[in-house]
Amino acid sequence: MAAWVRFVAVLELLPGVFDGQLRRDSGVTHFEYFVMAVLSETPGRTLRMAELAGATNATLSRLSHVVQRLEDRGLVERLPCPGDGRAINARLTESGWAKMEAAAPGHVATVRRHVIDVLTPEQIEQLAAISDAILASVDLPGPMAAGYRRYDEPGDAKES
Repeated sequence: MAAWVRFVAVLELLPGVFDGQLRRDSGVTHFEYFVMAVLSETPGRTLRMAELAGATNATLSRLSHVVQRLEDRGLVERLPCPGDGRAINARLTESGWAKMEAAAPGHVATVRRHVIDVLTPEQIEQLAAISDAILASVDLPGPMAAGYRRYDEPGDAKES
């Protein structure tokens, strides 16, 4: 029980820490930043809305509202998917890329301050192993796997 209630406290507190820093310093929410970060790491900074929803663990409805807010600020644009008139793509604009570049250092510093720098190298390895075990249980179809597997060492990817 002691481990569980502490884990729940982390799950509750960290999102507010990240969201507060990003809102204060960059004028974006943590989820808006996450959406733009996913787009920034795709070819052409473009992804189908349905794929973006899977990669961010969002419903299409929630994602649509967030993309609309980003679009209103000129950070993302939606356009028809070439070859599939039924699908819509989201693309990070040059302004969105500039926003990401400006926001990233502060966000990275916050992540380091509250997560990375408070752990030993051994604890970071344990955190990765614990996270993999939990993800194997909750991310069964693996819609978010591409996002977290990209940082695995070559030849070190684990089956899940």
